[in-house]
Amino acid sequence: MGIDTVRTAASDETAGRRREQRGWYFYDWACSVYSTSVLTVFLGPYLTSVAKEAADPEGYVHPLGIPVRAGSFFAYSVSLSVIVAVLLMPLVGAAADRSGRKKPLLAAAAYTGAAATMCMFLLDGDRYLLGGALLIVANAAQSVSMMLYNSYLPQIAPPEERDAVSSRGWAFGYAAGSLVLVVNLVLYLAHDSFGVSESTAVRICLASAGLWWGGFTLVPLLRLRDRPPAAREGTTAPGLRQLAATVRDMRRHPLTLAFLLAYLVYNDGIQTVISQASVYGSEELGLSQSTLIGAVLLVQVLAVAGALGMGRLARTYGAKRTILGSLVAWTLTLGAGYFLPEGAPAGFFLLAAAIGLVLGGSQALSRSLFSHLVPPGKEAEYFSAYEMSDRGMSWLGPLLFGLTYQLTGSYRDAIVSLVAFFVIGFVLLARVPVRRAIGAAGNPVPEKI
Repeated sequence: MGIDTVRTAASDETAGRRREQRGWYFYDWACSVYSTSVLTVFLGPYLTSVAKEAADPEGYVHPLGIPVRAGSFFAYSVSLSVIVAVLLMPLVGAAADRSGRKKPLLAAAAYTGAAATMCMFLLDGDRYLLGGALLIVANAAQSVSMMLYNSYLPQIAPPEERDAVSSRGWAFGYAAGSLVLVVNLVLYLAHDSFGVSESTAVRICLASAGLWWGGFTLVPLLRLRDRPPAAREGTTAPGLRQLAATVRDMRRHPLTLAFLLAYLVYNDGIQTVISQASVYGSEELGLSQSTLIGAVLLVQVLAVAGALGMGRLARTYGAKRTILGSLVAWTLTLGAGYFLPEGAPAGFFLLAAAIGLVLGGSQALSRSLFSHLVPPGKEAEYFSAYEMSDRGMSWLGPLLFGLTYQLTGSYRDAIVSLVAFFVIGFVLLARVPVRRAIGAAGNPVPEKI
Protein backbone atom coordinates (compact mmCIF):
# COMPACT_ATOMS: atom_id res chain seq x y z
CA MET A 1 0.00 0.00 0.00
CA GLY A 2 1.45 3.38 -1.04
CA ILE A 3 2.13 6.27 1.31
CA ASP A 4 -0.50 8.42 -0.42
CA THR A 5 -3.10 5.67 0.03
CA VAL A 6 -2.28 5.38 3.72
CA ARG A 7 -2.52 9.13 4.16
CA THR A 8 -5.84 9.23 2.33
CA ALA A 9 -7.24 6.42 4.48
CA ALA A 10 -6.06 8.16 7.66
CA SER A 11 -7.56 11.46 6.48
CA ASP A 12 -10.88 9.78 5.70
CA GLU A 13 -10.88 8.10 9.10
CA THR A 14 -10.22 11.41 10.84
CA ALA A 15 -12.95 13.16 8.83
CA GLY A 16 -15.42 10.40 9.66
CA ARG A 17 -14.52 10.58 13.35
CA ARG A 18 -14.97 14.36 13.39
CA ARG A 19 -18.36 14.01 11.68
CA GLU A 20 -19.51 11.52 14.32
CA GLN A 21 -18.22 13.73 17.11
CA ARG A 22 -20.19 16.72 15.78
CA GLY A 23 -23.32 14.57 15.59
CA TRP A 24 -22.65 13.28 19.11
CA TYR A 25 -22.47 16.83 20.49
CA PHE A 26 -26.01 17.44 19.25
CA TYR A 27 -27.59 14.93 21.61
CA ASP A 28 -26.38 17.08 24.50
CA TRP A 29 -27.84 20.04 22.58
CA ALA A 30 -31.14 18.14 22.26
CA CYS A 31 -31.76 16.74 25.73
CA SER A 32 -30.01 19.27 27.98
CA VAL A 33 -32.97 21.61 27.49
CA TYR A 34 -35.06 19.07 29.41
CA SER A 35 -32.56 19.08 32.27
CA THR A 36 -32.45 22.88 32.33
CA SER A 37 -35.94 24.12 31.58
CA VAL A 38 -37.92 21.22 33.02
CA LEU A 39 -35.95 19.63 35.83
CA THR A 40 -34.00 22.62 37.09
CA VAL A 41 -36.28 25.62 36.55
CA PHE A 42 -39.97 25.02 35.97
CA LEU A 43 -41.13 21.60 37.08
CA GLY A 44 -39.91 21.67 40.69
CA PRO A 45 -41.74 24.84 41.80
CA TYR A 46 -44.70 24.19 39.49
CA LEU A 47 -45.27 20.56 40.53
CA THR A 48 -44.86 21.63 44.16
CA SER A 49 -47.60 24.26 43.69
CA VAL A 50 -49.85 21.68 42.00
CA ALA A 51 -49.25 19.27 44.89
CA LYS A 52 -50.06 22.02 47.40
CA GLU A 53 -53.31 22.69 45.50
CA ALA A 54 -54.26 19.04 46.05
CA ALA A 55 -53.00 18.90 49.67
CA ASP A 56 -55.17 18.40 52.74
CA PRO A 57 -55.41 21.12 55.44
CA GLU A 58 -52.22 19.80 57.07
CA GLY A 59 -50.26 20.22 53.83
CA TYR A 60 -50.07 16.55 52.87
CA VAL A 61 -50.99 14.71 49.67
CA HIS A 62 -51.74 10.99 49.71
CA PRO A 63 -50.42 9.13 46.64
CA LEU A 64 -51.46 5.47 46.98
CA GLY A 65 -52.67 6.35 50.48
CA ILE A 66 -49.18 7.35 51.68
CA PRO A 67 -49.01 10.71 53.51
CA VAL A 68 -46.40 12.91 51.82
CA ARG A 69 -45.72 16.57 52.58
CA ALA A 70 -46.55 18.47 49.39
CA GLY A 71 -43.19 20.25 49.50
CA SER A 72 -41.38 16.87 49.33
CA PHE A 73 -43.41 15.35 46.48
CA PHE A 74 -41.10 16.56 43.70
CA ALA A 75 -37.95 15.28 45.43
CA TYR A 76 -39.56 11.90 46.09
CA SER A 77 -40.64 11.66 42.43
CA VAL A 78 -37.05 12.24 41.31
CA SER A 79 -35.93 9.49 43.69
CA LEU A 80 -38.55 7.07 42.38
CA SER A 81 -37.47 7.73 38.80
CA VAL A 82 -34.02 6.31 39.50
CA ILE A 83 -35.51 3.07 40.76
CA VAL A 84 -37.14 2.65 37.35
CA ALA A 85 -33.87 3.61 35.67
CA VAL A 86 -31.89 1.12 37.77
CA LEU A 87 -34.09 -1.68 36.45
CA LEU A 88 -33.84 -0.53 32.83
CA MET A 89 -30.28 0.72 32.29
CA PRO A 90 -28.27 -2.48 32.89
CA LEU A 91 -30.70 -4.44 30.71
CA VAL A 92 -30.57 -1.92 27.85
CA GLY A 93 -26.81 -1.41 28.22
CA ALA A 94 -26.03 -5.12 28.01
CA ALA A 95 -28.37 -5.50 25.02
CA ALA A 96 -26.64 -2.58 23.26
CA ASP A 97 -23.17 -4.04 23.80
CA ARG A 98 -24.19 -7.53 22.70
CA SER A 99 -26.11 -6.46 19.61
CA GLY A 100 -23.97 -3.46 18.65
CA ARG A 101 -27.22 -1.63 17.79
CA LYS A 102 -27.20 1.39 20.04
CA LYS A 103 -28.99 3.80 17.72
CA PRO A 104 -32.44 2.14 17.74
CA LEU A 105 -32.31 1.92 21.54
CA LEU A 106 -31.17 5.56 21.77
CA ALA A 107 -34.05 6.62 19.53
CA ALA A 108 -36.62 4.67 21.60
CA ALA A 109 -35.42 6.15 24.89
CA ALA A 110 -35.12 9.70 23.54
CA TYR A 111 -38.58 9.79 21.99
CA THR A 112 -40.22 8.19 25.02
CA GLY A 113 -38.75 10.95 27.19
CA ALA A 114 -39.63 13.66 24.69
CA ALA A 115 -43.24 12.45 24.47
CA ALA A 116 -43.62 12.39 28.27
CA THR A 117 -42.21 15.92 28.45
CA MET A 118 -44.60 17.21 25.80
CA CYS A 119 -47.49 15.68 27.77
CA MET A 120 -46.55 17.93 30.72
CA PHE A 121 -48.68 20.56 28.96
CA LEU A 122 -51.63 18.67 30.47
CA LEU A 123 -50.36 19.28 34.02
CA ASP A 124 -52.77 21.80 35.54
CA GLY A 125 -55.15 22.16 38.46
CA ASP A 126 -54.42 19.52 41.09
CA ARG A 127 -53.03 16.83 38.77
CA TYR A 128 -49.96 16.20 40.86
CA LEU A 129 -50.09 12.44 40.27
CA LEU A 130 -49.99 12.99 36.50
CA GLY A 131 -47.03 15.32 36.99
CA GLY A 132 -45.20 12.77 39.12
CA ALA A 133 -45.85 9.97 36.62
CA LEU A 134 -44.64 12.03 33.65
CA LEU A 135 -41.55 13.10 35.61
CA ILE A 136 -40.71 9.47 36.40
CA VAL A 137 -41.10 8.38 32.75
CA ALA A 138 -39.14 11.34 31.36
CA ASN A 139 -36.32 11.06 33.90
CA ALA A 140 -35.94 7.30 33.44
CA ALA A 141 -36.01 7.65 29.65
CA GLN A 142 -33.43 10.43 29.73
CA SER A 143 -31.22 8.34 31.99
CA VAL A 144 -31.32 5.40 29.57
CA SER A 145 -30.68 7.64 26.56
CA MET A 146 -27.74 9.39 28.25
CA MET A 147 -26.22 6.04 29.16
CA LEU A 148 -26.30 5.03 25.49
CA TYR A 149 -25.05 8.45 24.39
CA ASN A 150 -22.13 8.43 26.84
CA SER A 151 -21.12 4.92 25.79
CA TYR A 152 -20.29 6.25 22.31
CA LEU A 153 -17.44 8.39 23.72
CA PRO A 154 -14.73 5.67 23.78
CA GLN A 155 -15.71 4.69 20.22
CA ILE A 156 -15.68 8.16 18.61
CA ALA A 157 -12.65 9.70 20.38
CA PRO A 158 -9.14 8.31 20.98
CA PRO A 159 -7.79 8.66 24.54
CA GLU A 160 -5.97 11.93 23.94
CA GLU A 161 -9.14 13.62 22.60
CA ARG A 162 -11.70 12.52 25.17
CA ASP A 163 -11.42 15.35 27.71
CA ALA A 164 -11.84 17.91 24.92
CA VAL A 165 -14.67 16.03 23.15
CA SER A 166 -16.56 15.43 26.39
CA SER A 167 -16.16 19.08 27.41
CA ARG A 168 -17.44 20.30 24.03
CA GLY A 169 -20.49 18.05 24.40
CA TRP A 170 -21.33 19.60 27.76
CA ALA A 171 -20.70 23.08 26.33
CA PHE A 172 -23.18 22.36 23.52
CA GLY A 173 -25.76 21.31 26.09
CA TYR A 174 -25.35 24.40 28.22
CA ALA A 175 -25.45 26.65 25.14
CA ALA A 176 -28.78 25.10 24.15
CA GLY A 177 -30.07 25.50 27.71
CA SER A 178 -29.12 29.19 27.66
CA LEU A 179 -30.82 29.81 24.32
CA VAL A 180 -34.09 28.15 25.28
CA LEU A 181 -34.12 29.76 28.73
CA VAL A 182 -33.99 33.20 27.10
CA VAL A 183 -37.09 32.31 25.09
CA ASN A 184 -38.72 30.85 28.22
CA LEU A 185 -37.97 34.03 30.16
CA VAL A 186 -39.57 36.21 27.47
CA LEU A 187 -42.70 34.06 27.41
CA TYR A 188 -42.97 33.81 31.18
CA LEU A 189 -42.43 37.50 31.93
CA ALA A 190 -44.66 38.72 29.07
CA HIS A 191 -47.31 36.01 29.24
CA ASP A 192 -50.09 38.61 29.43
CA SER A 193 -48.86 40.15 26.18
CA PHE A 194 -49.10 36.73 24.54
CA GLY A 195 -52.63 36.28 25.88
CA VAL A 196 -51.86 33.31 28.16
CA SER A 197 -51.95 32.83 31.91
CA GLU A 198 -48.83 32.28 34.02
CA SER A 199 -49.74 28.62 34.46
CA THR A 200 -50.22 28.15 30.72
CA ALA A 201 -46.89 29.86 30.02
CA VAL A 202 -45.12 27.42 32.34
CA ARG A 203 -46.83 24.46 30.69
CA ILE A 204 -45.82 25.72 27.24
CA CYS A 205 -42.21 25.97 28.44
CA LEU A 206 -42.37 22.39 29.73
CA ALA A 207 -43.88 21.00 26.53
CA SER A 208 -41.54 22.94 24.24
CA ALA A 209 -38.56 21.23 25.89
CA GLY A 210 -40.00 17.92 24.70
CA LEU A 211 -40.39 19.24 21.17
CA TRP A 212 -36.78 20.50 21.18
CA TRP A 213 -35.54 17.18 22.56
CA GLY A 214 -37.32 15.14 19.91
CA GLY A 215 -36.46 17.43 17.01
CA PHE A 216 -32.70 17.73 17.53
CA THR A 217 -32.32 14.02 18.36
CA LEU A 218 -32.53 13.45 14.60
CA VAL A 219 -29.00 14.88 14.15
CA PRO A 220 -27.09 12.27 16.21
CA LEU A 221 -29.32 9.50 14.86
CA LEU A 222 -28.23 10.46 11.33
CA ARG A 223 -24.51 10.85 12.10
CA LEU A 224 -23.63 8.23 14.70
CA ARG A 225 -23.00 4.70 13.46
CA ASP A 226 -23.34 1.32 15.10
CA ARG A 227 -20.31 -0.95 15.34
CA PRO A 228 -20.01 -4.74 15.40
CA PRO A 229 -20.24 -6.05 18.96
CA ALA A 230 -17.21 -7.47 20.73
CA ALA A 231 -17.31 -11.20 21.38
CA ARG A 232 -18.95 -11.81 24.74
CA GLU A 233 -20.20 -14.71 26.80
CA GLY A 234 -23.60 -15.08 28.38
CA THR A 235 -27.02 -13.63 27.65
CA THR A 236 -28.87 -10.54 28.69
CA ALA A 237 -30.67 -11.14 31.98
CA PRO A 238 -33.77 -9.39 33.33
CA GLY A 239 -33.31 -6.02 35.07
CA LEU A 240 -32.00 -6.69 38.58
CA ARG A 241 -30.19 -9.87 37.52
CA GLN A 242 -28.39 -7.97 34.77
CA LEU A 243 -27.48 -5.23 37.27
CA ALA A 244 -26.04 -7.92 39.55
CA ALA A 245 -24.13 -9.42 36.61
CA THR A 246 -22.68 -6.01 35.71
CA VAL A 247 -21.60 -5.42 39.32
CA ARG A 248 -20.00 -8.88 39.46
CA ASP A 249 -18.04 -8.09 36.31
CA MET A 250 -16.98 -4.75 37.79
CA ARG A 251 -15.57 -6.57 40.79
CA ARG A 252 -12.92 -7.92 38.43
CA HIS A 253 -11.91 -4.27 37.92
CA PRO A 254 -11.85 -2.96 41.52
CA LEU A 255 -10.13 0.32 40.63
CA THR A 256 -12.84 1.13 38.07
CA LEU A 257 -15.40 0.32 40.73
CA ALA A 258 -13.58 2.56 43.21
CA PHE A 259 -13.77 5.53 40.81
CA LEU A 260 -17.44 4.82 40.12
CA LEU A 261 -18.19 4.78 43.84
CA ALA A 262 -16.53 8.17 44.27
CA TYR A 263 -18.43 9.54 41.27
CA LEU A 264 -21.76 8.17 42.50
CA VAL A 265 -21.24 9.99 45.79
CA TYR A 266 -20.13 13.44 44.64
CA ASN A 267 -22.34 13.52 41.55
CA ASP A 268 -25.31 12.62 43.73
CA GLY A 269 -24.67 15.92 45.49
CA ILE A 270 -24.23 17.85 42.22
CA GLN A 271 -27.44 16.53 40.70
CA THR A 272 -29.46 17.14 43.85
CA VAL A 273 -28.29 20.76 43.97
CA ILE A 274 -29.31 21.16 40.31
CA SER A 275 -32.74 19.60 40.75
CA GLN A 276 -33.62 21.24 44.09
CA ALA A 277 -32.03 24.70 43.78
CA SER A 278 -35.15 26.29 42.27
CA VAL A 279 -37.30 24.84 45.07
CA TYR A 280 -34.82 26.23 47.62
CA GLY A 281 -34.88 29.64 45.95
CA SER A 282 -38.65 29.88 45.70
CA GLU A 283 -39.72 28.24 48.95
CA GLU A 284 -36.94 29.23 51.40
CA LEU A 285 -35.59 32.48 49.93
CA GLY A 286 -38.90 33.74 48.56
CA LEU A 287 -37.47 34.55 45.12
CA SER A 288 -39.70 35.06 42.10
CA GLN A 289 -39.85 32.68 39.15
CA SER A 290 -38.25 35.30 36.90
CA THR A 291 -35.31 35.62 39.34
CA LEU A 292 -34.86 31.86 39.35
CA ILE A 293 -34.91 31.72 35.54
CA GLY A 294 -32.35 34.51 35.38
CA ALA A 295 -30.08 32.72 37.86
CA VAL A 296 -30.28 29.43 35.96
CA LEU A 297 -29.62 31.31 32.72
CA LEU A 298 -26.47 32.72 34.33
CA VAL A 299 -25.45 29.18 35.29
CA GLN A 300 -25.93 27.99 31.70
CA VAL A 301 -23.91 30.83 30.16
CA LEU A 302 -21.00 30.47 32.59
CA ALA A 303 -21.11 26.67 32.37
CA VAL A 304 -20.19 26.86 28.68
CA ALA A 305 -17.00 28.75 29.56
CA GLY A 306 -16.47 26.61 32.66
CA ALA A 307 -16.67 23.33 30.74
CA LEU A 308 -14.23 24.50 28.07
CA GLY A 309 -11.93 26.18 30.62
CA MET A 310 -11.73 23.15 32.90
CA GLY A 311 -11.08 21.00 29.83
CA ARG A 312 -7.99 23.14 29.21
CA LEU A 313 -6.97 22.91 32.86
CA ALA A 314 -7.13 19.13 32.57
CA ARG A 315 -4.55 19.23 29.79
CA THR A 316 -2.10 20.87 32.22
CA TYR A 317 -2.99 19.34 35.58
CA GLY A 318 -4.84 16.17 34.59
CA ALA A 319 -8.54 15.36 34.84
CA LYS A 320 -8.37 13.90 38.35
CA ARG A 321 -6.74 16.96 39.96
CA THR A 322 -9.09 19.30 38.14
CA ILE A 323 -12.14 17.38 39.37
CA LEU A 324 -10.83 17.39 42.95
CA GLY A 325 -10.44 21.17 42.75
CA SER A 326 -14.01 21.51 41.54
CA LEU A 327 -15.28 19.47 44.52
CA VAL A 328 -13.61 21.91 46.90
CA ALA A 329 -15.38 24.74 45.07
CA TRP A 330 -18.71 22.90 45.30
CA THR A 331 -18.31 22.44 49.06
CA LEU A 332 -17.54 26.12 49.68
CA THR A 333 -20.37 27.25 47.42
CA LEU A 334 -22.95 25.04 49.10
CA GLY A 335 -21.84 26.18 52.54
CA ALA A 336 -22.26 29.80 51.45
CA GLY A 337 -25.75 28.98 50.14
CA TYR A 338 -26.93 28.11 53.64
CA PHE A 339 -26.39 31.72 54.75
CA LEU A 340 -28.12 33.46 51.83
CA PRO A 341 -30.57 36.08 53.14
CA GLU A 342 -34.24 35.72 52.34
CA GLY A 343 -35.60 37.91 49.55
CA ALA A 344 -32.15 39.08 48.35
CA PRO A 345 -31.53 37.93 44.76
CA ALA A 346 -27.96 39.32 44.55
CA GLY A 347 -26.54 36.56 46.75
CA PHE A 348 -28.44 33.92 44.79
CA PHE A 349 -26.93 35.23 41.55
CA LEU A 350 -23.42 35.07 43.06
CA LEU A 351 -24.11 31.50 44.09
CA ALA A 352 -25.35 30.70 40.58
CA ALA A 353 -22.17 32.20 39.06
CA ALA A 354 -19.96 30.02 41.27
CA ILE A 355 -21.97 26.91 40.37
CA GLY A 356 -21.83 27.70 36.67
CA LEU A 357 -18.05 27.95 36.61
CA VAL A 358 -17.53 24.44 38.04
CA LEU A 359 -20.68 22.61 36.93
CA GLY A 360 -19.93 21.69 33.33
CA GLY A 361 -16.27 20.93 33.85
CA SER A 362 -16.74 18.61 36.81
CA GLN A 363 -19.32 16.59 34.87
CA ALA A 364 -17.50 16.57 31.52
CA LEU A 365 -14.16 15.50 33.01
CA SER A 366 -15.82 12.81 35.12
CA ARG A 367 -17.37 11.34 31.99
CA SER A 368 -14.15 11.37 30.01
CA LEU A 369 -12.11 9.99 32.93
CA PHE A 370 -14.55 7.11 33.41
CA SER A 371 -14.39 6.29 29.67
CA HIS A 372 -10.71 5.38 30.16
CA LEU A 373 -11.65 2.91 32.91
CA VAL A 374 -14.20 0.89 30.91
CA PRO A 375 -13.04 -2.49 29.49
CA PRO A 376 -13.32 -2.52 25.68
CA GLY A 377 -16.61 -3.96 24.41
CA LYS A 378 -18.55 -3.19 27.61
CA GLU A 379 -19.09 0.55 27.14
CA ALA A 380 -22.89 0.69 27.38
CA GLU A 381 -23.09 -1.85 30.20
CA TYR A 382 -20.56 0.04 32.34
CA PHE A 383 -22.03 3.42 31.48
CA SER A 384 -25.40 2.11 32.70
CA ALA A 385 -23.89 2.01 36.19
CA TYR A 386 -22.27 5.41 35.64
CA GLU A 387 -25.55 6.96 34.52
CA MET A 388 -27.42 5.85 37.64
CA SER A 389 -26.15 8.95 39.41
CA ASP A 390 -26.06 11.36 36.46
CA ARG A 391 -28.26 14.28 35.30
CA GLY A 392 -30.62 14.40 38.29
CA MET A 393 -31.24 10.63 38.35
CA SER A 394 -29.56 10.03 41.72
CA TRP A 395 -31.84 8.80 44.46
CA LEU A 396 -30.02 9.25 47.76
CA GLY A 397 -29.49 13.02 47.45
CA PRO A 398 -33.13 13.91 46.67
CA LEU A 399 -34.25 11.43 49.32
CA LEU A 400 -31.98 13.03 51.94
CA PHE A 401 -33.12 16.49 50.84
CA GLY A 402 -36.79 15.49 51.05
CA LEU A 403 -36.43 13.68 54.38
CA THR A 404 -34.48 16.56 55.93
CA TYR A 405 -37.21 18.99 54.92
CA GLN A 406 -39.92 16.58 56.08
CA LEU A 407 -38.30 16.28 59.52
CA THR A 408 -37.17 19.89 60.02
CA GLY A 409 -39.48 21.94 57.80
CA SER A 410 -36.38 23.93 56.72
CA TYR A 411 -34.96 23.99 53.20
CA ARG A 412 -31.76 25.52 54.61
CA ASP A 413 -31.13 22.38 56.63
CA ALA A 414 -32.00 20.31 53.55
CA ILE A 415 -29.52 22.13 51.27
CA VAL A 416 -26.61 22.10 53.75
CA SER A 417 -27.08 18.37 54.35
CA LEU A 418 -25.72 17.83 50.83
CA VAL A 419 -22.19 18.99 51.82
CA ALA A 420 -21.51 15.42 52.96
CA PHE A 421 -21.65 14.15 49.38
CA PHE A 422 -18.85 16.46 48.22
CA VAL A 423 -16.58 15.82 51.20
CA ILE A 424 -16.93 12.03 51.03
CA GLY A 425 -16.66 12.07 47.23
CA PHE A 426 -13.41 14.07 47.43
CA VAL A 427 -11.85 11.59 49.86
CA LEU A 428 -12.88 8.58 47.78
CA LEU A 429 -11.67 10.07 44.47
CA ALA A 430 -8.32 11.15 45.96
CA ARG A 431 -7.64 7.52 46.88
CA VAL A 432 -8.13 6.15 43.32
CA PRO A 433 -4.85 5.49 41.38
CA VAL A 434 -6.31 6.36 37.98
CA ARG A 435 -3.23 5.55 35.87
CA ARG A 436 -3.11 2.04 37.31
CA ALA A 437 -6.89 1.75 36.91
CA ILE A 438 -6.71 2.59 33.19
CA GLY A 439 -4.01 -0.01 32.59
CA ALA A 440 -5.93 -2.62 34.57
CA ALA A 441 -9.00 -2.02 32.35
CA GLY A 442 -6.90 -2.85 29.29
CA ASN A 443 -6.74 0.68 27.86
CA PRO A 444 -3.79 2.90 26.83
CA VAL A 445 -2.80 5.47 29.50
CA PRO A 446 -2.83 9.09 28.26
CA GLU A 447 0.16 11.29 29.02
CA LYS A 448 -1.99 13.59 31.19
CA ILE A 449 -4.75 12.06 33.30
